[in-house]
Amino acid sequence: MKKENTGTLLLIILAFISIIAMLTVQPIKQSEHYHRFSDEHTLVGIPNFFNVVSNLPFLLVGILGLMVTRNFRSNKLQYIVFFLGISLVSFGSAYYHFNPTSQSLVWDRLPMTLAFMALFSIIISEFINNKAGQVMLFPLLCIGIISIVVWLIGNDLRMYALVQFYPVIAIIIVLMFCKSTNNSSKPYWLLLFAYIFAKLFEHFDLQIHEVFKIVSGHSLKHITVAIGIYLFLHFKTLEILTKK
Repeated sequence: MKKENTGTLLLIILAFISIIAMLTVQPIKQSEHYHRFSDEHTLVGIPNFFNVVSNLPFLLVGILGLMVTRNFRSNKLQYIVFFLGISLVSFGSAYYHFNPTSQSLVWDRLPMTLAFMALFSIIISEFINNKAGQVMLFPLLCIGIISIVVWLIGNDLRMYALVQFYPVIAIIIVLMFCKSTNNSSKPYWLLLFAYIFAKLFEHFDLQIHEVFKIVSGHSLKHITVAIGIYLFLHFKTLEILTKK
C-alpha cells in the first residue's frame, strides 16, 4: 500500500473513531472553573490586563496575512478566511478575557473555530487534493459553526471537542504520510509545534505565573500561537516567492 493511501485510510479510521467516541461519551458541560485564570490583575482600568492585551499579536499577524494573501495564486479564499479568523480572534479573545463568562466565550471560540477549519481545508488542498480542499471549505466552516451552536443550545461540548481534536491529529497524519510536490511541510510543522507549546503554557498557567510573576501561562499561550502563525506566513511567503 502506498504511503499516501495509508494516510488516507488512517484519516478515515480516525474520523469513524472520533465520531463514535463523540456519540457514546456523556455530554460534556462547560465548566465555570474554566473562566478562572491565574492572572487577574487590573492595569489602566483593564481587568485581566495581560490576558487581554496579549491578543494584540493575533490582530497584527492576521492583518499581515490578509495583505500577503494578495500574492497567493492558489487557495486564496481559504487563506483569506484563515487570516480573517485570526484577526477576529484578537477581538473575540480580548473581549472574553475582559469579562470571562460562558456567554463571552463564544466570541473567542467562534473565530478560532473558523480559522481552524480554514487551515484544515488548506492542508487538504495542498497535500491531498487541491479541488477537494476548496470544495470542503464551506462545509467545514458550517461544521465549526454548528459545533458552537450545539454548545450554546445544549451546553454540550462534545462536537466542539471533535472539531478541535480531529483536525490536529489529521494534520499530523497528512504531514507524515502525504507529500506535496509544490508545498513544503515545514510551515505546518512550525505552526503545529507552536500550538503544542501553547497548549502546554495554557495547562501550566498558574505554575508559570508563580515563577515569572508578571506573565502567566495563558498570556504566553496567545503570544506563542501568534508567533507560530507568523512563522507559518513567513515560510509560506518565501515558498511562493521562490516559485515565481
